[in-house]
Amino acid sequence: MDYQKLTGKELPQIRTLGQLKAAGYQPKSIKEELRDNLIAKIKQKENVFEGIWGYEDTVIPDIERAILSRHNINLLGLRGQAKTRIARMMTLLLDEYVPLVYGSELNDDPLAPLTSYAINLIEERGDDTPITWWHRNDRYTEKLATPDVSVADLIGDVDPIKAATMKLSYNDERVIHYGLVPRSHRSIFVINELPDLQARIQVALFNILQEGDIQIRGFKLRLPLDIQFVFTANPEDYTNRGSIVTPLKDRIESQIITHYPKSIQIGKKITAQEANLKGKPVDNIYIPELMKDLIEQIAVEARGSEYVDEKSGVSARLTISAYENLISAAERRLYLNGEENTTVRIADLIGVIPAITGKVELVYEGEQEGAGLVAYNLIGKAIRSQFINYFPSPESKKKSKEGDPYVIPLAWFGEGNELDILASQSDKEYKQALHEVPGLEEVVTGLVKNLPEKEKEFFMEFALHGLAEYSQLSKNLLDTGLQFKDLFSSMFNMGPGDDDDFDEDDL
Repeated sequence: MDYQKLTGKELPQIRTLGQLKAAGYQPKSIKEELRDNLIAKIKQKENVFEGIWGYEDTVIPDIERAILSRHNINLLGLRGQAKTRIARMMTLLLDEYVPLVYGSELNDDPLAPLTSYAINLIEERGDDTPITWWHRNDRYTEKLATPDVSVADLIGDVDPIKAATMKLSYNDERVIHYGLVPRSHRSIFVINELPDLQARIQVALFNILQEGDIQIRGFKLRLPLDIQFVFTANPEDYTNRGSIVTPLKDRIESQIITHYPKSIQIGKKITAQEANLKGKPVDNIYIPELMKDLIEQIAVEARGSEYVDEKSGVSARLTISAYENLISAAERRLYLNGEENTTVRIADLIGVIPAITGKVELVYEGEQEGAGLVAYNLIGKAIRSQFINYFPSPESKKKSKEGDPYVIPLAWFGEGNELDILASQSDKEYKQALHEVPGLEEVVTGLVKNLPEKEKEFFMEFALHGLAEYSQLSKNLLDTGLQFKDLFSSMFNMGPGDDDDFDEDDL
């Protein structure tokens, strides 16, 4: 019998130490296990971290090098950069099953027992020692570092109730109740937000990382724990809430820096993969590709905004939540109007403001502006950035010899006409309102290449928003939507207390 050739169904049939020896089992450390399985997957050109986008040439090669080097890992990056997900996916590099001494508290390897319980049981029963099997999905422990975490939680403590129940002296190591770290023997152990762990608790990890022994209430136990440590940390924590103490950083062999998506295309893949659209009528809601770009562009603008704390970062959860809210805005309109199909609108972006306000950490100036206004302005900047990918800049066209393509629709607004785009408007009313603006359809069909018929009105509205962002039109927030009108007339008609752009109370 060749242990290496046994399948996941055959392994659990081995029930005793004797049968395990006969199968040819040899103990292997978790770091060797990860390394061997990674080598096999690299040779077979398999992607270990399926669904992690944008890290193919940066973070993932660093992780693979760390695993090949048998290193403990610290993933350093801002919020929402898939650090925890990467750690959880490392379980895929573990063997499907590993054997344990039955009843052992610290997951003892039958051929490399750690605890006195396992050692004594094997001495007593020999090859008849019962064993059980441990699936790789269970070989993962995760702990969020919070200020209230104690040494007892992580390492262990003396349990007086256990001592009394078992009638043991406090000199007997069996009175120890082990913490999460010893119980993670032969597992992947993750500590999230490591800098939030108090310095004295971080110190307790020194010996475990380097020498492998632990000390509990006067007991000095030489436990060669076999653990793959993965830590996550946010760079801002080095100077704000806490820090990783220098000797601990020195003991973590590989520190890998993560990052946000480097392109909108990668961001769209992540958002589409993570958005929870279960149960939504997505087949009845048409979403132009430009709208997906705008959602990602909002995050790009937020990461570069003077009002947003760049040290805190802008999580990928912003775009995911915003996309879900966008679909819900269109879904709500379907139900209100009793329609079967609809297309998302630029005005629906007002509905994503609640998904933005809770996801950005504002600096002092941003707090003064207000979270709602900052979110509204980020949407406007995203529209402005994407506008020039489809239309010429209104500022440059005014000076162009070819003439200004926007002159006819702008002239219509200049005559005192207004256009309301309401959140609950039916598709028929929405299209009718946009086609009332002379020359607007011609601008869109003449400038947007390969324009699908079902996206015509979407781009017509986008053109109006773009002109407003380039200060060619005035855009006002209504209780139930948006209103476009001539910029100069709106300035002259502005009364005391009027806000031409935004009023947080309207939300």
